[in-house]
Amino acid sequence: MSDFRQSIGTPVGHVGRAILLAMAVVLTIGFGIATLLNPDPRGFGTHQQFGLPPCTSRLLFGVPCPGCGMTTCFAHFVRGQFADAARANPAGALLAAVCALLIPWSVWSAVRGRLWMVTDPVTVAGVMMVTIGGVTLLLWVARMSSHF
Repeated sequence: MSDFRQSIGTPVGHVGRAILLAMAVVLTIGFGIATLLNPDPRGFGTHQQFGLPPCTSRLLFGVPCPGCGMTTCFAHFVRGQFADAARANPAGALLAAVCALLIPWSVWSAVRGRLWMVTDPVTVAGVMMVTIGGVTLLLWVARMSSHF
């Protein structure tokens, strides 16, 4: 049985391991940056602390874009304020949770030399992207309906 468990997952070579570790480092840095931000009490606009402009969609059309509240969401998420994170952007909370889980998964997979519990990484990545993208769009449509 242990041989079976050890064989689950696609093997990765040195380059794959480096990519996995780089992904874990980049995600960790992203969460680290989020800890430096103060979540905007409006639920959006936290990105302006980087010197970025306000949301163009809000300025031009008076409605949020699908990404409105994502940075605020991550700033809440890293503080363990999960309800506030979901209020800022529910899809962002899903994305933050997936990113948080990807950090230990990437490190563990790199250490093992196999993608833990993943035999078809392209399909898994595609399903994750389509799911998160679809949830983002559905929730944005729901947000938009409250503006009209």
